[in-house]
Amino acid sequence: VRLVESGGGLVPSGGSLRLSCAASGINFDDSALGWYREVAGKKREWVAAISGGGSVQHADPVKGRFTISKDRTKNMLYLQMNNLRPEDTAIYYCAAGTDFYIATLRQRGPDYWGQGAQVTVSS
Repeated sequence: VRLVESGGGLVPSGGSLRLSCAASGINFDDSALGWYREVAGKKREWVAAISGGGSVQHADPVKGRFTISKDRTKNMLYLQMNNLRPEDTAIYYCAAGTDFYIATLRQRGPDYWGQGAQVTVSS
């Protein structure tokens, strides 16, 4: 399994970015996928997830601003981030589980991780 993120960068507060994750070696219909983020010195936190069937969940801090989606024909996972805030600054990681359900991904943790993409929001 290989996960490769792209689309990070520097954006002013209130701006938008879209992160992409190219996935290989995993079946999009069988696996829950997600985005996590990490700030130096803090625990990596869950941001959003999508089940094998397409159900989505978003963490409270990003709800209404971020949207997770996937394109199973292209094996791509996305995170559209709008109305970005300085506190969204972090390294964002694409992640995948081997189970269909979001609950399993969140409880057991992902089985696979991407290398991370830096997102910096200036105030």
